[in-house]
Amino acid sequence: MQKFKSQGSDQRFLATYAVVHNTFNLQPHLIRRSTLRQFRAAAHQAWAEATFAA
Repeated sequence: MQKFKSQGSDQRFLATYAVVHNTFNLQPHLIRRSTLRQFRAAAHQAWAEATFAA
């Protein structure tokens, strides 16, 4: 992991990373494949909407 110049920049990165990780980390070993496909499609749709609005 790279070193950050300040604690603030580290915190900004980790806050952004956490949102992205929580959106796409779906624990695939715990759910059925068909359900995983639905969840991934919804996550990608939400991501597309969020990045389009920004």
